[in-house]
Order: sequence, then structure tokens, then C-alpha cells
Amino acid sequence: MGLLNIWSKKRSVANRYNVTSTSYDEQYAQEQVAKYRVATSMLSSFSCDNVVLDVGCGSGLFFSHIVDKAKLVVGVDLSRKLLLKANVHAKSFCEVYVVQADADYLPFKDALFDVVFSFTMLQNMPLPKQALVEFKRQVGVGGKLVVTGLKKAFELSVFLDLFEVSGLGLFGFVDDPDLNCYIAVAVK
Repeated sequence: MGLLNIWSKKRSVANRYNVTSTSYDEQYAQEQVAKYRVATSMLSSFSCDNVVLDVGCGSGLFFSHIVDKAKLVVGVDLSRKLLLKANVHAKSFCEVYVVQADADYLPFKDALFDVVFSFTMLQNMPLPKQALVEFKRQVGVGGKLVVTGLKKAFELSVFLDLFEVSGLGLFGFVDDPDLNCYIAVAVK
């Protein structure tokens, strides 16, 4: 996939979410919250000292589910209009911030975060493996990545192969028939 096609796809995704930003919470909140509950329950060793990155944070729905379990939360999204909504959620909490950025080129130094979450975002990436490698760069040794993959976008074997080729070892995986996503927990 050429660079022009990659940026074209990213612009298209950002535009789609900009357009749907006003109804995003109403359309997806219930579905997303179910994923948040399962994903956070998979992290038994979660510490209040963790620095958390939420890649593809959308409107910031996840913030209220993680803020009391972290020292600092940073949400990142490409959609400007969703980030405006996320910023409203972020202002409800101490130590929650939002940044507009491309998930393939996150503007943070290596190993800054203890946990990276990415819900219902990977299928929007032109090169999902590149995104996972970038997420991996964000966590220190022993850091965790919690990533979902939309079932209608990824065959199970393809989703699992993404982690293997990215050099990430899975230590948790859920394929719940009530969720429209696979949930994978990997460790660096």
C-alpha cells in the first residue's frame, strides 16, 4: 500500500468519525462499555501508579472506566471532533489529557506508558501490524497492551498473527460471542 493510499484511508476514517461525532456515544456506548469491562478484568495486576495510553480514544468514554485505576491517562485520536468531546470528558478528571495524533506515529518517547489500550480501532488502520509495533514502542519491558479487533474485519487467525509478527506475546485472549470484537492482552 503506497503512502498516498495510506494517508487517504486515514483521512477518510478521520472524516467519517468527525461526521458521526455528535451521535458516537449514543451509537456505541453500550457496546464499548461491555468491551471495557472485559478488558479491564483481564488485567489482574493493574496498579494505581500506571501511566495509561488510550489509542483511538474517540469521545473519551473509556476515561471514566480507567481513571481511578491509573496515575495518568492520555487519550489519542485522529478525529478532531471526537477529541473535542473527549476533552470535555477529560476535564471531569485530574490527570487525563487528550492529544490529536496518528496511531502509527505517536508523539511520545519510548516506554513512557505502563499500559496501552486500543478499542475498536485496529481495523481502521491501513497497516495494523505497524500500529501494533508502534503501541509496543510505547510500553516498557513488562508493559501490557490491550487491543480489540472487530470480528467482521479480522478472521481470528489473521488477528492472532498480527501479534505474533509484531513480536508480542499474548497472555490473555477473549472471543466472547456477545462481543463484536476479539480482545487480546499482550505483554512486551
